[in-house]
Amino acid sequence: MSKPKIRFKGYEEDWEQRKLGDVTELKSASRVHKGEWTDSGVPFFRSSDVMAAINGTTNEKAYISEELYEKLSNASGKLEEGDVLVTGGGSVGNPYIVPNNEPLYTKDADLLWIKNQGRFYPYFLYEYFFSPTFRIYLSSISHVGTIAHYTITQLSETPISLPDIEEQIKVGEYFESLDRLITLHQRKCEETKKLKKYMLQKMFPQNGKRVPEIRFAGFTDDWEQRKLGEVATFINGRAYSQDELLSNGKYKVLRVGNFYTNDSWYFSDMELDEKYYANDGDLLYTWSATFGPHIWRGGKVIYHYHIWKIELSDILEKRFAVQLLEQDKAKILSDKNGSTMVHITKSGMEQKEVLLPSCVEEQAKIGAYFENLDHLITLHQRKYEELQKIKKFMLQNMFI
Repeated sequence: MSKPKIRFKGYEEDWEQRKLGDVTELKSASRVHKGEWTDSGVPFFRSSDVMAAINGTTNEKAYISEELYEKLSNASGKLEEGDVLVTGGGSVGNPYIVPNNEPLYTKDADLLWIKNQGRFYPYFLYEYFFSPTFRIYLSSISHVGTIAHYTITQLSETPISLPDIEEQIKVGEYFESLDRLITLHQRKCEETKKLKKYMLQKMFPQNGKRVPEIRFAGFTDDWEQRKLGEVATFINGRAYSQDELLSNGKYKVLRVGNFYTNDSWYFSDMELDEKYYANDGDLLYTWSATFGPHIWRGGKVIYHYHIWKIELSDILEKRFAVQLLEQDKAKILSDKNGSTMVHITKSGMEQKEVLLPSCVEEQAKIGAYFENLDHLITLHQRKYEELQKIKKFMLQNMFI
């Protein structure tokens, strides 16, 4: 096939099938020894720098002197805006677009250098390296059991189908816009998580204090210390024998896995005591394998033994309770040894001492504030995941 399944209106010509080495000049930098690295000067790019750029993270920078850069560049040439670098070592086959003509040097073999020379639109080539077409080719030349390397010879032999430059620009700009949206929602999600972490420290009393640093106007009283068992009742779910779990029936059986995966549901025809049912809006707590609070959103279900239903007294507001329990979960995780299982008992939960405002209205305001942050985090995370799926689909259908 010489045409992609999805393309922009007005383009109908076949794409030209070539080898990358026949399209443009491929190069590798002259060798730089680690002893020649400096603390400042001309940036020295390695595969780790490319991966940091792709992942939106940072890593320790390396540099070489301007004198060494000029000397080596006289032999190997200079990187120019629009050139594309591809990782040849580490996590191989990942691209980076040179953003400008400022001095930049690269590690030999670690990064392969594709000169633009006006032969391609940089972002089109950049996205090609994420396409299934390229990934399948890369897999076919990998040597199982050896350290992965992508050599300049292999790069030269890499097959690529190219449309004319105008269509390349259309395709490239589409993916560039999509990547910006993905990055935006990823960044917003991380920023909101950081804000929530900060505000939890400021809006809940810390280090033995009875008042938080930040609180809503009109509330000045000290927070009260209570045992969880005094303000909440933890109700055990019901255990089931295998023959009680059906492929269909009147009620779904909610298990721990249903909160975290697309795990299958079981159904039951049994009529039980009302305490074994969870309804929309009930506060639940998973205490086996994974654990933590959840406000159930869905129809009436039977909840499993590894889940508690929590009934709150009149002096504890539900959304505030969720944040209390989330903080307790974070404390458990930070205190435990990474190699040990987390064990939580009903009596242990009931004996936990917590601080809470005596005024339920203040609890409600705090709970609503953090619920809104949680909604924003979920919104950006969901949008990020949806855009990633769209990009994956379009990479499969807009390249050949």
